[in-house]
Amino acid sequence: MSGVFNAALVGVAGTLQDVLLRQGRSIAGIIPQVIIEEQHTDDLMITEHPVEDGADITDHAVKQPSQVIMRCGWSQSGSNVPGLSLTQPSPRDAYKMLLDLQASRQPFDLVTGKRSYQNMLIKRLGVVTDEDTENVLVVEVELREIIVVDTVTYATNTTLGNPQTLASAAANSGVVNAGTKQLQDVTSSLSSAAIGQITGLLS
Repeated sequence: MSGVFNAALVGVAGTLQDVLLRQGRSIAGIIPQVIIEEQHTDDLMITEHPVEDGADITDHAVKQPSQVIMRCGWSQSGSNVPGLSLTQPSPRDAYKMLLDLQASRQPFDLVTGKRSYQNMLIKRLGVVTDEDTENVLVVEVELREIIVVDTVTYATNTTLGNPQTLASAAANSGVVNAGTKQLQDVTSSLSSAAIGQITGLLS
């Protein structure tokens, strides 16, 4: 029954009412002809272990990537909107555009009826074709946010013979390149008497 309902919604796409219904919605610039459903999910991963009194709670609760599931559609009848200078892709072309966007793996902007998102990727595309949706495209698009963070790197150019340069490098990076070290035989610096005492203890 839901397939008939979805096909009926997509079948009337292209009217002025549908254009107003989907106004502003966009998947990386791809505008659906009709939006059937949108699901928004925002999770916070919270530690299950006890937290010390006075500790910073933000260290024990991590924001998870936002997720959106959109069910949208295109129809042949809605490819050209009468009375408006607006041309929509055919169901086949719209499906290919979504597949190409997913395969590119490049973050994009998503605009829904409730909010806008940045740095989104298409995790899954689900399409069912049956007798009700043979000439239309009803696709379920599952999108997930990529959390982007800024990183800072320090370039160091150290000279081992210059203590001032080494101190500066240690302050900036915390790591100093001390070069290659060779293992040395410590027994060569011991006297024969000391070697004899060590041997006696080990025997």
